Amino acid sequence: MYEMSSDSSKTREDRAREKLERAEAKVRERSEHAQGQIARALGRVADAEDRAGEKVARAIDRAERAGEGASGGHGPDAAEAEPLIWFRQEPASRRPAHTRADIARAALEIADSQGFDAVSMRRVADRLGAGTMTLYHYVRNKDELFALMSDAVMAEVVVPEDELADDWRTALTQIASRTRDAFSAHHWIFERMGDGRPGPSGMRHFEQSLQAVAPLGLSRNETFELIGTVDDYVFGYSLREVQEMEEHERGWPPEVLDFFSRELASGQYPLIKDFFGEDIDSSFDAVFEFLNQPGRFERGLNRLLDGIEAEIQTKPPK
Repeated sequence: MYEMSSDSSKTREDRAREKLERAEAKVRERSEHAQGQIARALGRVADAEDRAGEKVARAIDRAERAGEGASGGHGPDAAEAEPLIWFRQEPASRRPAHTRADIARAALEIADSQGFDAVSMRRVADRLGAGTMTLYHYVRNKDELFALMSDAVMAEVVVPEDELADDWRTALTQIASRTRDAFSAHHWIFERMGDGRPGPSGMRHFEQSLQAVAPLGLSRNETFELIGTVDDYVFGYSLREVQEMEEHERGWPPEVLDFFSRELASGQYPLIKDFFGEDIDSSFDAVFEFLNQPGRFERGLNRLLDGIEAEIQTKPPK
């Protein structure tokens, strides 16, 4: 009798627990749905603000160009031209509330901590303690904002003038190391490669690259190929470094490990099996540790420069 009563009690408890779990699940579902609706509404508001801000920016631009046209301007095509942000002066004021450098810095902080997609005019304005519309007096649209961000990253690549070595190998090593450091600090930049417009810092970086190899007396094509080869190594190494880090943080999904184990057991990949050994998980960790060894970037760069130097030394003098 007692056992029946106990079983009945457990059944009631189980039903009550299941009911509570269903209620909690519904609350979570409704909460997630509400959060999604709020996020979409905020996104629509942000998009509307961006469109309104860009209209304001275009109106300011038209007014400024009309003024230029009235005072002589730059000819009949001045009103139609769309100059890069670098050709446009910052808002004229003795003590402007913000600068483009401030805006770029705030945008970089958001991208570095939350990813590039999190960057918006509203978030940048919030970080600066400014109104969103105020920002459009400095930056006309998100393309211009990204131009500022890209140039700020390139500014980190530029070697201070008094520090750039006279020796070509040392100078290229300085530039390559600073480039890799900038990419490591701003992983999101790989998502936006090719989107940025040229800026003054990017021009200075190319000028320094030419300055570094000028003593070699190479032709224009040889110069461009040498600089491009070093850039390719730095870009490739940095991109692989980011990818490996993200994969390690996520971890290998069970289905991927199962795939590897099954394929290696088939006997079709004896070299891979010998390379990784029996414990795939531990082997992947060991490979990751190797890829992140201090000095690996420098060793690879030195090997590349050794090959370039050996080729240069075999070239007959001009």
